Amino acid sequence: MQPFIGREKELKRLEDIKKSARSEFVAVYGRRRIGKTMLIKQVFENDFVFHATAIANVTRQQQLLNFVTALRKYDPASAKEPVPTNWFFAFQQLTHYLERSAPEKKIIFLDELPWFDNQKSDFVQSLEHFWNSWAAARQDVILIVCGSAAAWMVNTLINHRGGLHNRVTEKIQVEPFQLQDAEKLLRLKSPDIDRYQMLQLYMVMGGVPFYLEAVRGDQSAAQNIERMCFASDGMLRNEFDNLYRALFKNSERHVAVVRAIATKSKGMTRSEILETAKLPDSGASTRLLDELEKSGFIRKYSPFQRQKRESLYQLVDFYSMFYLKFIENTDPVDENTWINMIDNPAQRAWSGYAFEQVGLYHIRQIKKALGISGILTQTSGWRSKQKADGAQIDLVIDRRDQVINLCEMKFSLTPFTITKAYADRLMHKIGVFKEETQTNKALHLTMITTRGLARNNWSDTLVRHDLKMDVLFEE
Repeated sequence: MQPFIGREKELKRLEDIKKSARSEFVAVYGRRRIGKTMLIKQVFENDFVFHATAIANVTRQQQLLNFVTALRKYDPASAKEPVPTNWFFAFQQLTHYLERSAPEKKIIFLDELPWFDNQKSDFVQSLEHFWNSWAAARQDVILIVCGSAAAWMVNTLINHRGGLHNRVTEKIQVEPFQLQDAEKLLRLKSPDIDRYQMLQLYMVMGGVPFYLEAVRGDQSAAQNIERMCFASDGMLRNEFDNLYRALFKNSERHVAVVRAIATKSKGMTRSEILETAKLPDSGASTRLLDELEKSGFIRKYSPFQRQKRESLYQLVDFYSMFYLKFIENTDPVDENTWINMIDNPAQRAWSGYAFEQVGLYHIRQIKKALGISGILTQTSGWRSKQKADGAQIDLVIDRRDQVINLCEMKFSLTPFTITKAYADRLMHKIGVFKEETQTNKALHLTMITTRGLARNNWSDTLVRHDLKMDVLFEE
């Protein structure tokens, strides 16, 4: 049996909840395919007194039938009762069964909770009544609810303004693997796989365990990407539409926003997004952006020394970036699509940008490698306001100890060489940054590369810190 990889903190929290002396209402959320259900089953699978999984895109009556069918598996006696016509009676049937069950902990697991709450449903109100009128008053109930629609989980459940307000006792967000856990998983597939190959896979799939599980150890990174993304029956060939459709109602608008943001690698302002996606300037559009952000597809950030109103939204979901850049416009009939793209300009440009995103997702590891883990910092990107002869910097680490690390990230197969032309560009960037920001802090140029720097006069003169990709794999 394959060992369970990662999630040590989440497992510890669930184990502590299992020992709680009070009733607990636990909300677990995170994007689709991230391993939420596996995490819960790792701790509780043999202890469920009731477990039901909602079905996507069905009517309320079909959902109720699904719920009561699950109940009858645990409680055959409930088969004598009629199929409930609303959620209030469904939870009444569940309560009657739980009261007859054994006296030990009653662990209830409702998976894909947002799907239970279809249009004109009384589900949330009935769940609220079940918890407030029965479960919360006891000491032996653990209600675990789980959902991929993170925005629904946060806005409708965790931040509920009605009877469920502050009723969730524990909330656990399950995030994509970082590289250290992705490495553990991939080494089960291929003990000899090197980190450059792992990094290539991560830049396409991100830290989504379900995707990484499908990697074959007898194939190179390029072969796996070819098979999974470009073959007609590849797992990730048609995942894009399914991914957004499963998470959002009226997902066409969410996809329109993602497509818009994908056109600018450094991000877009809210007004630029609305104009490009042809969406109104309204509260509904603000909620849509919030839903995508809470679900981990985009991030909102303020560039260095910019006002909050100048915030940018950037696409950070690795698979979505790769799909829109490469998969969408290819013909599955063509063979070796990705392999034939290796080292062409489009692939090199994407690799550079994707590597930047990997770095941004591993800020903690970068700070540790720089020896500044304990120093208060603010991280951001930076773009010059000059339209002509301007500059931009991938990552700015603004430190409380009066130092700013200006980080440049470069993806290459061999040690990266700073040529005279590139050295001139770096000096120009540093000069423009100092002039525009008027900072008095010391500026440390930090290079983060896959294979390190090739030593020459330029690297020795300009670069304060030379970090290899290995630092990103640290705990």
